[in-house]
Amino acid sequence: MTEPIDLAALPEDFAWGVATSAYQIEGAVAEDGRSPSIWDTFCRVPGAVAGGDTGDVACDHYHRWREDVALMKELGVTAYRFSIAWPRVVPGGDGPANRAGIDFYDRLVDALLEAGITPSATLYHWDLPQTLQDRGGWPVRDTAQHLASYASVAASALGDRVRHWATLNEPLCSAWIGHLEGRMAPGLTDVTAAVRASYHLLLGHGLAAQAIRAAAPGAEVGIVNNLSTVEPATPCEADVAAARRADGHTNRWWLDPVHGRGFPADMLEVYGVDLPERPGDREVIAQPLDWLGLNYYFPLVVADDPAGPPPFTRQTGRPRGRRTGMDWDIDADGIESLLLRLTDEYGARRLYVTENGSAYPDTVGPDGTVDDPERVRYLEEHLAACARAVRKGAPLAGYFAWSLLDNFEWAYGYDKRFGLVHVDYRTQKRTVKNSGRRYADIIRTHRPAPRAA
Repeated sequence: MTEPIDLAALPEDFAWGVATSAYQIEGAVAEDGRSPSIWDTFCRVPGAVAGGDTGDVACDHYHRWREDVALMKELGVTAYRFSIAWPRVVPGGDGPANRAGIDFYDRLVDALLEAGITPSATLYHWDLPQTLQDRGGWPVRDTAQHLASYASVAASALGDRVRHWATLNEPLCSAWIGHLEGRMAPGLTDVTAAVRASYHLLLGHGLAAQAIRAAAPGAEVGIVNNLSTVEPATPCEADVAAARRADGHTNRWWLDPVHGRGFPADMLEVYGVDLPERPGDREVIAQPLDWLGLNYYFPLVVADDPAGPPPFTRQTGRPRGRRTGMDWDIDADGIESLLLRLTDEYGARRLYVTENGSAYPDTVGPDGTVDDPERVRYLEEHLAACARAVRKGAPLAGYFAWSLLDNFEWAYGYDKRFGLVHVDYRTQKRTVKNSGRRYADIIRTHRPAPRAA
């Protein structure tokens, strides 16, 4: 028997959600006018993705979306966070919209609403049209303006039904992992390109926020960052300084500018790259936020590494303790700490946990079930930590489990499974895991009862 967890502090209108992203689940990469993205290109680089996997088919959600909406309804979720594929809606990166691409999201949004599920749309989850990459990508300023134009197209088409919008998902990954570390598309290892990309991503966020609000008055606009608590590997002065740099690289670089504080001066010294700043940019980047999204997976434990790339730190991990199948340390207290930091240090008025989840090597048992007790425990612990943060004053309005489905996990290919629902990639059969059933139980227990007519 599963022990109850104390979630009484969560508000009555709490959003119980699941999350996905377009390239990770949709497939149909060459159908109905979609153009290649940087991930279609990156997947063709030998050795870039485990097993030579691609998102060509993924979970075939483009054709199976009705089944997936029915799964969400079965789980009882009240909100669904999905991303819109830029190459599907504006295949040229800029210019005319693709009606067939818009129609797909029209149908999806209508089905969600009919099922009683609130749609939450993310404009950019890393799938930059390759045509824009060929013209310079995020290191050039024009890409920020193209994001705003695409935002206007998407919000004009869907804003009459979609109220909740995120401009960017995890710009850290786009800039640092994609342009500095080379482990994600477009696969560069250039600190100058990375810093310029980071700047234009946040400029694009501000311009896109303006465009969404112009096209869809009443839209609630936010940005989603992946953040971590940071601690030094040892008490020595070098590691303590490394932890400060790691916090700047992972957290402050992304939070300070959108809250009107500009880019952290200490990190500009670390990177040694001039920002491509123009008059008025700071105000554009700091557009008022209706909400702030937190993606949380693990804490950072770092040591000084003078020989490494900026920020000259090395992640060591904790010597003992539980880890996920990604070899990530598990620390539910971290999500509580970050929610309180966003509340106290940045004055967040409304927060969402927009992603939180864990990967394990799940298999379907002989009885047709997927028993994943480690994920159940991870889910329960992190939800309990969210409730503790609310009791301490965090304005948390919802939680989106990552992910609804097992899916294409970027450079890890199909080797890592995060889903509450198991996907057999050969047959595309969906099987709700025990963690999905546990999430459904939690939602059922903590959702308010329908009011009598």
